[in-house]
Amino acid sequence: MIDKPIQHQVNQLIDVVFQNPNVKAILEGNPFPHHDNWYLGAGCICQSVWNSISGKEITEGIKDYDLVYYDADTNKKSEEKELERVRSLFSSLPIEIDVVNEARVHLWFEEDFGKKIEQLKSCEDAINGWPTTTTAIGINKINEEVNVYAPYGFNDLFGLVVRPNKPSVIKWVYEKKVEKWTKKWTNLKVIPWEQI
Repeated sequence: MIDKPIQHQVNQLIDVVFQNPNVKAILEGNPFPHHDNWYLGAGCICQSVWNSISGKEITEGIKDYDLVYYDADTNKKSEEKELERVRSLFSSLPIEIDVVNEARVHLWFEEDFGKKIEQLKSCEDAINGWPTTTTAIGINKINEEVNVYAPYGFNDLFGLVVRPNKPSVIKWVYEKKVEKWTKKWTNLKVIPWEQI
């Protein structure tokens, strides 16, 4: 799947992730009917692909499912209500769902990660800065159309390459993720921080 036409890679990605029943249920379940800027992304997407390529059960090793949306209302209580609503909507799924309003990430990012950031402008702006090129992928389904946002393409994803998304990512965050992932997917090709 490496170095194939981009539309071919997009189609392959959609085919694979829709084999994950949890991804399919979330995307088809209209999690944010009042927001048009939202994605299901990061680990649950790339790890579904890793599992497919590695011959594993499609849901194996996926810790949680990350939904992001963008709402100018940066009140923490509003985000907590969205989290509660979405988790209730998908309560029949045997998974953990995280929900983040990307408009308010700058309010807590420095405390959690030790780095100050400006307010993000959209979900796409947020995805641009996710820790690795393989996790910087979001998928949504709006008005029956599946949309994919992948600013760094798909070659690393389909090549099982884990590469730091510099300068956005913090070194210890990247290395912690690498340590966790390589225990579950031993065939990953990790690019050391120092080589980028």
